[in-house]
Amino acid sequence: MTKLLLTFILIAGLALTAAAQKPDTLKRTKATVTDSLNHKADSLQSKPFKPSVVSKKAKVFIPDSLHSPHKAVIRSLIIPGWGQAYNHHYWKIPLIYGALGSLGYYIWYNERDYQGFLAVAKYQRDPNYTNAKYNDYIVKYAQFPNASVVNQKDYSLRSRDLCILGFLLTWGVNCIDAYVFAKFKHSYSMDNNLSDVHISGGLLNNPLSPVYAANFNTFTPAIKLTITLR
Repeated sequence: MTKLLLTFILIAGLALTAAAQKPDTLKRTKATVTDSLNHKADSLQSKPFKPSVVSKKAKVFIPDSLHSPHKAVIRSLIIPGWGQAYNHHYWKIPLIYGALGSLGYYIWYNERDYQGFLAVAKYQRDPNYTNAKYNDYIVKYAQFPNASVVNQKDYSLRSRDLCILGFLLTWGVNCIDAYVFAKFKHSYSMDNNLSDVHISGGLLNNPLSPVYAANFNTFTPAIKLTITLR
């Protein structure tokens, strides 16, 4: 009988405990529903963030299948700078003609010296030799030793040949430049956007030996160049 009474009391206690928990569960459920509704309302009221587009990259050259590298190199081969004008690189033309003009002047100058000292050498061997065009050289250098005159003649000849070689190389570089940039324009995209190039200053901490560390600063100024490739 005692066991039955204890069992009844235990069941009644559990029932009361369960009944006491029902209001909390309902309140918690209502609060959760209310919070969810408020969260949805807040989400509806807030505006989505859109990053603004600053600008698009400006293209200088685009692939142009009608732009012929063959035409560019042939034009530069005929007339220096014509291929650069075909590529719209007009700023290169003064550089090309400046280099060719300087080399052309030194070709003429050294050729004149060569012929003049050659006339002097011939006069020293034969006093009856005359050359009206280079008579000023004969008058000015005839009293110099023959070895010095011959050395100066050879030096002028060598300088003239080197200037001729430089002239031909410059003409060749002009043709190569015209072909390469015409090929870029024909086949590749080229961009003038320099926003991915950053130049900044800084210091390099280079440890020196104890002998020099006492007299010199261990920090070396430096320039940092950063290029971002896409």
